[in-house]
Amino acid sequence: MERSQQIVCEKRSYSREFHSHQHEFGQFLFPLHGSLDIRTQQQKINLGPDYCFYLPPNFHHNYRSVDRNEFLILDIPLHYLPNSTESMHIRLDKHWTSIRYLLLEEAAARNGLSPLSDLTRYIAKKLQTSNPPSIDYIHRHFKEPIRVETLAKIEHYHPVYYSEWFKKRTGKSPKAYILELRLQEAEHLLLSTGWSMSRISEELGFENASSFTRWFVRHKGTAPKKYRFL
Repeated sequence: MERSQQIVCEKRSYSREFHSHQHEFGQFLFPLHGSLDIRTQQQKINLGPDYCFYLPPNFHHNYRSVDRNEFLILDIPLHYLPNSTESMHIRLDKHWTSIRYLLLEEAAARNGLSPLSDLTRYIAKKLQTSNPPSIDYIHRHFKEPIRVETLAKIEHYHPVYYSEWFKKRTGKSPKAYILELRLQEAEHLLLSTGWSMSRISEELGFENASSFTRWFVRHKGTAPKKYRFL
């Protein structure tokens, strides 16, 4: 078991052999060159240049790299972290790319812990406010058909485990979560627009207004036209 009571931000490289360990601190891995194979009890991930990965404390994992590689590593002591965190495979969008850039600057500067400490607190807070990639995917695509297998693949989980993980995290099954989003959007469009039933049904991904009406009645107990004027 590895221990760390201070923030560590540095570049590291990994060998071709699988190594196995866990540590009493959280850890972010940002690829700079090459990729890293990471295996946990439920996930198999090839961490490439478009993603970063967060490992929570006391999280057993195996890792190796089969190519030339370099990673920016941020080790986060427990007192910076929320009470409980879980592994996250995060796309490096503009925001996370900017975070990586700032960490690289801090790793190179070595001007003391004050700026790095503030940046680490900010990153730790993002762990509480950021949705896992599959939930972000749902919010972007809930108007379209979504398979659990697709969501599980995004998180690198088996579909059965993914459903258990999702319910533990949100209190709902993926199907119920998506249904709630679609109903909320339907209610919003009915009450805030003058759109026809045909246009609303098309916006929500239904084949026609009749399909939308039957679906809405089944879940809300009233026809959408009547709901609009309640």
